[in-house]
Amino acid sequence: MNVVRIAPSILSADFGILREEVAMCEAGGADWMHIDVMDGRFVPNLTFGAKVVEAVRRCTSLPLDVHLMVEQPEQYFDDFVKAGANGLTIHAEVSPHLQRQLARIRELGCRAGVALNPSTPLAVVEEVVDDIDLLLIMTVNPGFGGQRFIPASLDKIRRARLLLDTARSAATLEVDGGVSRETIRECRRAGADTFVAGNAIFSAADPRAEIGALRIAALETV
Repeated sequence: MNVVRIAPSILSADFGILREEVAMCEAGGADWMHIDVMDGRFVPNLTFGAKVVEAVRRCTSLPLDVHLMVEQPEQYFDDFVKAGANGLTIHAEVSPHLQRQLARIRELGCRAGVALNPSTPLAVVEEVVDDIDLLLIMTVNPGFGGQRFIPASLDKIRRARLLLDTARSAATLEVDGGVSRETIRECRRAGADTFVAGNAIFSAADPRAEIGALRIAALETV
């Protein structure tokens, strides 16, 4: 498993110079752009709608990894796909008809992902492992950027890797929350291959170089 993807989260970007921020990430070697959509209900914050996805789409050809931290996410699938999303990740906690929703995302031509909060057991995805293209392990409680990585998440990442490997799934194993040069090494060792980083990149002295530094840190574990 030699793939390492770095997905800068625009949650931490300067929206006054959004085009420049996205161009910087692309020049720094980012693999995906990660867009956190929050509704102020499922999580205690309110962020972006489809218009922001549309704006980022105009700025880059990179895949747009859209993380829907919202209630009733199925109401928004069509809008976000039309706006330019390449992947839609929904939370198991608010998706009682998870298999149906994942199938719909795939029907729309998008990568279908499931996200799990820190307290949500992996068991909730066991029955839909064949229906997912991405499994996102939240390593902080979602809602705000800049939070500290929850160390107990490492064991969950290991178990998630085992779950996917046992099912012979090619799904991406993504982590989001508190990713830095220090924590990315441990997440990589645990089996993750895709890393969402916001604060670590955009608050760095040289954000463009930080993307490469994160990749090097992850690859050091191989």
